[in-house]
Amino acid sequence: MHPRPRQAWPAAVVAGAVTALGLTGCAATPDPDTVTVLNSATDTAEHAANQKYFDRCAKPLGLRVQQLSVPADQVVSKALRMASSHSLTDILELDGSELPQFAETDGLLPLKDVGVHTGGFSRSATSLGTYQGTQYGIARSANSLALFYNTDLLRKAGVKPPRTWDELRSVSRKLTSGPVHGMAFSASPNADGVYQFLPFFWSAGGDEAHLDHGSGGADALNLWKELVADGSASRSVVSWNQQDVNDQFIAGRTAMMINGPWQVPVLNAQKKVHWAVASLPVPHAGGDAVAPIGGTVMTVPKNDADEDGSRVRHAARILDCLNSESNQLQWGDSVNNVPTRTDAARAYAQRNPQLAPFTGLVATARSRTAEVGTRWPVVSDALAGAFQAVLTGRSDAPAALRRAQQQATAGE
Repeated sequence: MHPRPRQAWPAAVVAGAVTALGLTGCAATPDPDTVTVLNSATDTAEHAANQKYFDRCAKPLGLRVQQLSVPADQVVSKALRMASSHSLTDILELDGSELPQFAETDGLLPLKDVGVHTGGFSRSATSLGTYQGTQYGIARSANSLALFYNTDLLRKAGVKPPRTWDELRSVSRKLTSGPVHGMAFSASPNADGVYQFLPFFWSAGGDEAHLDHGSGGADALNLWKELVADGSASRSVVSWNQQDVNDQFIAGRTAMMINGPWQVPVLNAQKKVHWAVASLPVPHAGGDAVAPIGGTVMTVPKNDADEDGSRVRHAARILDCLNSESNQLQWGDSVNNVPTRTDAARAYAQRNPQLAPFTGLVATARSRTAEVGTRWPVVSDALAGAFQAVLTGRSDAPAALRRAQQQATAGE
C-alpha cells in the first residue's frame, strides 16, 4: 500500500525482455476458466482477503481466480521472468510507480481496449494507472500521507494541529520537551524518505522534472532543516523509515508524525497513545496540500496466446466487479485505504470519520511518475541525496538541488 522497495530496472533491460519475448501471458494455461493474478499479497491475511473478493467476482461468471503472490520488491523481476517463459498471468498488479516501465514497452493493454469501465474515478487515482495519456492500470483503493497527532500531548500544550508551515514550526517547538520531540518524519535515503518529502516539495511548488527551478524545493528543504536544527525533530530522521516513525509515535517520543493509513492497524492495537489525523500543513493559509498518491494498480498484459480474446475478457470482467462501488467501499474499510471511485470515497469518509482527512488528501494527490515517467527512479534517488545532504549539514538547499538536477539529468 505504501511505497515499497523498488527494483530500478533500466528501461533498456525491460524493453529488451519485453520486445524480444513479446510479454505474452499464460500461453499454455491448461484451464481456460481460471484467471491468474500476480501480486504481492504474501501476507496470509491479505492473500485470503484478496481471494474472498476474487471469488465473489469470479463465481457468478463461472470462473475461478488463482493468485501467485511474491514479495513486493520481487514483483517486477518475477513478471519479467514469467514473460521470458511465456507464462505471465492474466492480471498483473504493480505498484503505481512501476507501471511506466511496462507501459513504455507496449506490454500492457489499454483498459479502454479491453472493455474495463474507467468512469467515476478520482483524477488522482486515474493518474496512478496512466502513462503518457493512456490508462493501463486501475486501482481499487489508494493511500497518501497525513499528519497524525497525540491528542493528549496537544491538549496539554494548549495547541491545535498545525495548518501552515509557520504553525508547524511553532507547534513543534511547543511540543518538544525532554525526550519528546514535537515532530517526526522519515528522511531515509530511499523510497520512504522521498515519499514523505514530496508533500512539502510539491505543496511549495517544487517540480520533479526541474528540481532546481524556483524556490519551492529549497523552501521545503529548509523547513525540514529548521525542524531538525532547533530540536523539534530528531536528527535520527535521516535513518528512520516510516515504520520507525510510527514506533517513535507509539512510544510517546514524538507528538506528531507524518505517516499513512497503513499504520492504523498498529495504532488501533495499542492503548497507550490517543491519536487523531489532520491534513498536511501547507506553506500558506488557504493553500492545498499536494501529497503523493500511493497504491497498486491492476493491469492486463498482452497475451498473444489468447487467440479468441476470452482470457482478456475474463480479466476485464473481474476488474469491473472488483471496482464496483460496494466492493471498493468494503475493500477500503478492510485495508484502511480510500476507495478510488468518487462515490465510494464519499461514503468511506462518512463511515470512517477518524480517517476522513485522507479522503481529501487522496483526491488532490499526484502520481510520482505522472510528469517524469520512467525517469522517476533516477529523480527519486536525486531528491533523496538532496535532503540527506541538507539535513546532515553537507550542503545548503540551493546547492543540493543543483546537484540533484545534475544527477537526475546524467541518469536519464
